[in-house]
Amino acid sequence: MRIGELSSRSGVPVPTIKFYVREGLLPAGELTSPNQASYGSGHERRLRLIRALLEVGGLPLAAIGEVLRVVEDAEQPVHEVLTAVARRLTPLRGVEPGDELEDAREEVAELVERRGWRVGARGAAGESLAEVIVALRRAGHGSFVELLDDYAAAAEPVARADLDYVGRRVAREDLVESVVVGTVLGEAMFAALRRLAHADTSARAYDGDAAGGRGAGGGAGDGEGARGVPDGDG
Repeated sequence: MRIGELSSRSGVPVPTIKFYVREGLLPAGELTSPNQASYGSGHERRLRLIRALLEVGGLPLAAIGEVLRVVEDAEQPVHEVLTAVARRLTPLRGVEPGDELEDAREEVAELVERRGWRVGARGAAGESLAEVIVALRRAGHGSFVELLDDYAAAAEPVARADLDYVGRRVAREDLVESVVVGTVLGEAMFAALRRLAHADTSARAYDGDAAGGRGAGGGAGDGEGARGVPDGDG
């Protein structure tokens, strides 16, 4: 296809496609004449991946270039590709070094060992968790850390579901795109489901008979649901 069709199919403007080619993010098309180049499905897939990393993952172009170099290395095992992408998608808050952070890191390492997880506790995800633990303690909710194993137990089947979704992809770039979407939007989906479950659990635990039939529908504990469900008194 010509660049105009590639732009139409991918939703990426022609000037942006040319910029990606100049920056080495997108391979150049095959020249068919001095002023014309032909592009294929691989270019369309690459543009879809760049958009996912940029728009969904929120990565800067420099980081996208790093991810793409990993993807292009055919010698890299798929696990290493996914790990490299996930590492660049993990937010870090930049907690200053100190005893608090070291204690939190030790707790993360102990959690990883207890769970038998085959992952480095000092990687990006472990560091992010350590920073969360520090933040909880500074907020006066250090006892919340007692729920680490409960959260870990809940995360394991979710992770298996995520990787099952990723495993349905064949092309390496499709694998990476799945990780981006799964990491960013999957976390948002899980957070929304958690809030729904909170509302239901709160209604069942605290609303009691006063809630009538509303608790099962999510009315109590959820302002929008409560307004949308009639009381039954007219």
